[in-house]
Amino acid sequence: MNPALETLMLALSTEAGLGAPARALLLGAHPHPALKEWPQVTGWQPLKPRADAWERAGFLRVEDLAGETWPLVLVLPDKSRDETLAWFAMARDHLQPGGRIIAAMPNTAGAARFEKELSQATRTITSIQKHKCRAFHATDDGTWDETLFQHWRELGNPREIPGSGFIAQAGIFSSDHIDHGSRLLAQHLPAHLHGRVADLGAGWGYLSDALLRRCPKIERLDLFEADARALGCARKNLACHARELRFHWHDVTTGLDDTYDAIIMNPPFHTGQATDVDLGRAFLTKAAAALRRGGKLLLVANRQLPYEAQLDSLHIAWRKPVEDASYKLLFAEKR
Repeated sequence: MNPALETLMLALSTEAGLGAPARALLLGAHPHPALKEWPQVTGWQPLKPRADAWERAGFLRVEDLAGETWPLVLVLPDKSRDETLAWFAMARDHLQPGGRIIAAMPNTAGAARFEKELSQATRTITSIQKHKCRAFHATDDGTWDETLFQHWRELGNPREIPGSGFIAQAGIFSSDHIDHGSRLLAQHLPAHLHGRVADLGAGWGYLSDALLRRCPKIERLDLFEADARALGCARKNLACHARELRFHWHDVTTGLDDTYDAIIMNPPFHTGQATDVDLGRAFLTKAAAALRRGGKLLLVANRQLPYEAQLDSLHIAWRKPVEDASYKLLFAEKR
């Protein structure tokens, strides 16, 4: 159960005094059985596994909202402050005059604080609490603070990471700094990597850029990333490179369709706000299956994560060339 989604659905129920219009947009789309009762609900979801789950449930999904508007916009944001405020602005942009915005968040993600933020823009707001979450809603009455919405809109634009020359976007991994683990791996990448190479969980392209600068014999680099926003930033960050690049909006845990001479990664180990070590293990398993014989697997991970045992179970020889107080590098070969 997704508690925030359950609370959102409660806010929609007639018990809360809110009728559901025929059309609605759900930002951060998650499927729910009750949504089947709607004539039309459209979902927008930048994360590939969640987007796939939404479509498997039979709902309509769009990647580009263009200028379309809805009488009701529902918002299920994650925990990033700038991302949440930017999503409020996105909801405003796609709301019909007189329409309603409803947002729901866990209390642990700062629901009360974000309710206060939205109330500053909408003047009045109503909320309910259930499942340790809060759902809050406001109806456009023509008095909303459009200057504040414009400020939030700008928070969602790609912006330069200070001192790096790279751009990133609020809500994606490491959006305001270069991740220390990724930097450690970039500093120790061997220059002899060649042929077809893949970057799994490529983010906004930092490790891919390091690969292309360090390894002149790479013929093709495939970037696999589950967050469409991060992949869009990677396209811009790597535009200066002349070699063949392929960008895949893809859930790595479903497997790869090609094979590679080398694979690098800083595998994720969170699903939403929860730690999920199995996610990283799945990355290793799929990477091992996609490596050619003699192929190299290079990854960085938090020191406490038990990836050595996973590599052993996959019968892949590995070594640990570098380790610091927080991170370790594991270099493996498929023999």
